[in-house]
Amino acid sequence: MLKSADGGLRSVPFPIDDPERIPVKRYYDEEFYQAELDHLWPHVWQMACRVEQIPEVGDWIEYENVGKSVIIVRTASGVKAFHNACRHRGVPFAGGTPLGSSHATAHGNCAKSGFVCPFHGWRWNMDGESTQVYGKHLFSEKQLQEDEINLIPCRSEVWGGCVWINHDDDAPSVKESLGPVADRLEAHNVDKLRAEWCYGTVLPANWKIAMEAFMEGYHVRQTHPQLQHAVPMMYDSMYRDPRGPFPQMADPALSYRENQEMQVVSMERLSEGMAGMLHAKEVEIARGMVGIEDGLPEDQNQAMFMWLGMVMHQISEQLKARGEPVPDLCAVQQSDPINAVEFLFPHYFLLPYFSSMSAYRIRPLGPESCFFEIWSLTFLPEGEEPEPVMEPIVLPFDSTEFPPIPRQDYSNIPIQQKGLHAKGFEFMRLSKDIEGLISNYERIIDGYLAGVSQDKLAKATHKLAGNFDGKIEDLGF
Repeated sequence: MLKSADGGLRSVPFPIDDPERIPVKRYYDEEFYQAELDHLWPHVWQMACRVEQIPEVGDWIEYENVGKSVIIVRTASGVKAFHNACRHRGVPFAGGTPLGSSHATAHGNCAKSGFVCPFHGWRWNMDGESTQVYGKHLFSEKQLQEDEINLIPCRSEVWGGCVWINHDDDAPSVKESLGPVADRLEAHNVDKLRAEWCYGTVLPANWKIAMEAFMEGYHVRQTHPQLQHAVPMMYDSMYRDPRGPFPQMADPALSYRENQEMQVVSMERLSEGMAGMLHAKEVEIARGMVGIEDGLPEDQNQAMFMWLGMVMHQISEQLKARGEPVPDLCAVQQSDPINAVEFLFPHYFLLPYFSSMSAYRIRPLGPESCFFEIWSLTFLPEGEEPEPVMEPIVLPFDSTEFPPIPRQDYSNIPIQQKGLHAKGFEFMRLSKDIEGLISNYERIIDGYLAGVSQDKLAKATHKLAGNFDGKIEDLGF
């Protein structure tokens, strides 16, 4: 269907004929990359900045992606966004340094001075209204009409503690695009999380290769052996048992204490340098629960699930007692369960465990290059929030300063990009049962490239929620 222009659909380069096989040219071909620039990025919601980065009236920050720059600003009437080009001759009126050439994120406050074009000094206030055209008498009247000289708005919405922008004024809202996962994340108070730090790097790989490295846990045993060694039965039960995946959280040959200690070691390794994925304060609380045996069932696996529930309860209670806006984790995990990784199409995802989260954002720099950012997000008592993290600490992708887990992922992603060019390698061959998210993601991209209707694309995107380690879905187009 997507290969044909029949019915108003565009032809898609290197389309997916078999959902278990992804043509590799989609990850380096110039024509495919251009199709994404033309038909994907202009129509999707993009996480542009965190709300805490613009706390005061007049605060602004630049978001740049695929050559398009947008300025997000907090005004007296709320958050607004503007396309970053002077209406005179197109010079960016703020920031303007392309992503990839300099990694400093442009930001500032325009409450007093407004925005000033560095070329000829045209000015605008924070609401995008023209306040000065230098040498106004030099221009014809038609050139000075309000709609000719005011800044051009970019659609923006606030959700989940972030500002999102979309170049398509007709696209469904952020929540309509994300679907029910937005409500589930809201139940976990995602909007109240604050960034502790952010790291960034340029990866020599296609942006989709970087995204898809995190769409399954199948790679953990080989890529992150320290996690596999900590709780081998858990990963073995998920990926090696011929009876199919089932959660095996305990070794029946071990005591309650030994199994609890094993889980804490696993938590420590997940937390090492990653913070938000599993925060040190949460590990500390879990460590204090080791040795609890009263009331636990004889079955060690059931006992471990009950113990983890007790840990979640204590994390909720102890952190709330400190003044942190933590939800009742046991309650929301029942009413609004979220997955170990939740992807928010197309280039942002969250990694929750207990209350804190890690967040990843990946932006293309070309067919075989991308800019990759990682945030640590956690709850803090009101009044104790840190200064906003305005820009990432940028390191080479092979820097030893990265935490172990992303460092291990970064060791694979660039060499995978090289491998895609190998003679005879035409397709990625996916597991239909645990790598379905990759196929679903790629086929939704095809939907945008082909021009599938926005309502069908939104319904398909909803199926990405909870699809980590999931199956190939019927997307409805």
